[in-house]
Amino acid sequence: MTQARIPFFQLAPANLQAMIALSGSVKKSSLGIRLVELINLRVSQINGCGVCVDMHWRDLIKQEIEPRHLNAIAGWREAPPSFFSERERAALNWAEAVNALPHKQPSDDDFNLLKTHFSNTEIAELSYAIATIRAWNVINASLHNQIPEVPPPGF
Repeated sequence: MTQARIPFFQLAPANLQAMIALSGSVKKSSLGIRLVELINLRVSQINGCGVCVDMHWRDLIKQEIEPRHLNAIAGWREAPPSFFSERERAALNWAEAVNALPHKQPSDDDFNLLKTHFSNTEIAELSYAIATIRAWNVINASLHNQIPEVPPPGF
């Protein structure tokens, strides 16, 4: 596949602007941009959204994350403790558990782990972050949005 199935961003500009606004609000949450981008990258990897993987990988590179740490996101459970904090690991675990819906429900153990590192407000913000990136993944992957040869300014 070398092109998107339809020019969906041009066909539904009001929806696009609403999604951009939602993404912006997630990035301004109390979670911090690094954690949001780690979640964005991990969920995008799972969902096979190439354009999102590329975008969030580039965002993390701009934050000067260590390349080995960035490469280890797909296998974060096996990564050394210095690569990801316990808080980041709890968030990555929750992101994977929520992303598995409807095939598997997040367990009480998943939620209890999350509660040890996040307030209720942060859990809500994290859940919005997961839902938002998953929505972008669904749109981009199903309509075959392509990784740009040269990313547009601001992306």
